[in-house]
Amino acid sequence: MTQVSVTTEVKRPGIIHRLFPSVVSGILLGIVGAVVFNVITNAITQDNNQDATVVFSYVGWILFFFVGIGAFNGVWKWGFGRAEATTAEELELAGKDQGLWRYFRYTTDHKVVGMQYLATTLFLFFLGSLGAFMIRLEQSQPGALFFNPSTYNTIVGMHGILMIVASIIMISGPFGNFVLPIMIGARDMAFPRLNALSYWLIFSIIPVFFSTIFLGGFQTGWTGYAPLSVQTLTPGMDAYSITIIVFAVSTTLAALNIITTVMVLRTRGMTWGRLPIFVWGVILSVLLGLTAFPTFLMSQVMVLMDRVFQTSFFIAAYGGNNWLYEHLFWFMGHPEVYVIALPSMAVAAEITSVFSRKTVYGRRMLLGSLITICILSVVVWGHHLYTSGSATALNAAYMLDTELISIPTGFFFLALIGTFWRGKVWVTVPVLFIAGMLVNFVIGGITGIYLADLPTDEILHGGMFVTAHFHFTLVGSMVFGFFAAFYYWFPKMVGKRLNPRLGTLHFWLFMIGFNGTFLSLFFAGLQGEPRWSANVAPPFATANLIASLFAILIAASVFVTIYNVIITLRSGERADANEWGGKTLEWSVPTPVPLENFEHLPVVTSTPYDYGTPEPHPSDAEGALEPAPLLPQEES
Repeated sequence: MTQVSVTTEVKRPGIIHRLFPSVVSGILLGIVGAVVFNVITNAITQDNNQDATVVFSYVGWILFFFVGIGAFNGVWKWGFGRAEATTAEELELAGKDQGLWRYFRYTTDHKVVGMQYLATTLFLFFLGSLGAFMIRLEQSQPGALFFNPSTYNTIVGMHGILMIVASIIMISGPFGNFVLPIMIGARDMAFPRLNALSYWLIFSIIPVFFSTIFLGGFQTGWTGYAPLSVQTLTPGMDAYSITIIVFAVSTTLAALNIITTVMVLRTRGMTWGRLPIFVWGVILSVLLGLTAFPTFLMSQVMVLMDRVFQTSFFIAAYGGNNWLYEHLFWFMGHPEVYVIALPSMAVAAEITSVFSRKTVYGRRMLLGSLITICILSVVVWGHHLYTSGSATALNAAYMLDTELISIPTGFFFLALIGTFWRGKVWVTVPVLFIAGMLVNFVIGGITGIYLADLPTDEILHGGMFVTAHFHFTLVGSMVFGFFAAFYYWFPKMVGKRLNPRLGTLHFWLFMIGFNGTFLSLFFAGLQGEPRWSANVAPPFATANLIASLFAILIAASVFVTIYNVIITLRSGERADANEWGGKTLEWSVPTPVPLENFEHLPVVTSTPYDYGTPEPHPSDAEGALEPAPLLPQEES
């Protein structure tokens, strides 16, 4: 008797199906769209409006890029009345069984989007740090030796915008997408397609922004002050404005998605009082972004209208007002600091509790301080205009509002120190970065008082002291918070452990290099060195040389991190499902995290910070977390 064996082969998708739609087809079609819009605009304007040609070429690139990547596929189907997507189609859109290639497609799985944000954030930080090193190279000795003033100004502006954009998305993007839905017991974000759209909008503006190098750059610095931004002749300014507009749209979509997700997709028992502090930090951050970023978007729309259609929002000779731009910019520019700060502060509280094995000290006080910071940060922007003459009558009010923020910030420090106090502290790489964050935040906060008060700000305004303060607040504090989160959640996101020795080396190189660099610049600022000067005057040469030498350590820390990530991805140890013994829900799911996160949605009966209470016995009626049976509406 002959035995016949039957094998079933899984049909793999062809190369065409894999590439179209994907980032490959998006880039190809985007280039075609840019060329088509360029030709059409040139024909309409008779080659007389260079700004119009550049702006509409960017519009063509972005529009056709999204057509090519498949962002509009669901819209087409809905518009032509086709049937709802099947379960198989939804799983394909989520990247099921697509391996690494799902990270290069318009994928709706929130975990994929989180990883896309993380890779992009690290990439932008790397490019921004290259700009910073070029700045320190130029200022290492007197004389404009390496760059002419125009090129130097463009480097300063590109470095500033790159680091600001990366800092805004560095926590809410990667961890707000990957970790937050699992933390609240959800299977995905409320609007998965919008979630993917928010990421790919940022991806689409990266080539737009870097095209400014080939279009003459922009000499306005990272603030893009008008009327200079309107009067500059190089079309590189158009790239700046388009970048800001699209980025503001991206953050708006992401904010609406995160807020809706937390409001409607929390699992049973996850009341507002039981939300992890990290979730609160992200919610407050995106709410603040929704309030502040539209003004920056409007300012750049006005700049483009002035440049392309010859309107006059900002040129005084034709009825405009440069103060209008300053107010629109700084209404975003100072709350933006707290858009970055709030999730970093929340990360610090999460990590401190886990590695101290204690409940968060004064948890309600801490949440109240974050909410108070969020509210007060909206009314302090005017302190950036002390010396402009714009709001002289309100200077006292702005000074008082700015100083008031130090009170809830002090509560934040009290909560973290109280959590560490007498805790069983496990000193890991995330804890080192939190400690560094606290030290640097104290320096940044104290030096900020001198800039909040009008008498001292009139002396220090526009000097290197401001630069050093700004970097201690954002980089020394909030970027340190990002790296704490990076080392804390990397095992859950990637499934492998980063090398702790290399992580410790990264911390000390970064900490010593950063403090050596910017403490020196504080001294230069007190001596009177102005900001944004390509040619360092001899009296400030020693301080700048010291700062540039210490910057080498920062550069070394960057390459240590890159090396750590590469060897971990290649041959790192596999991480445990609960790598650190945390009690928030992301540590209760397997590693790697399943496509739908939870087989059964959990029920929450307590806060995730009860380290001081005994674990519930399995036979108890109520536990901290217990699986609930699937309800019909919860079936995948």
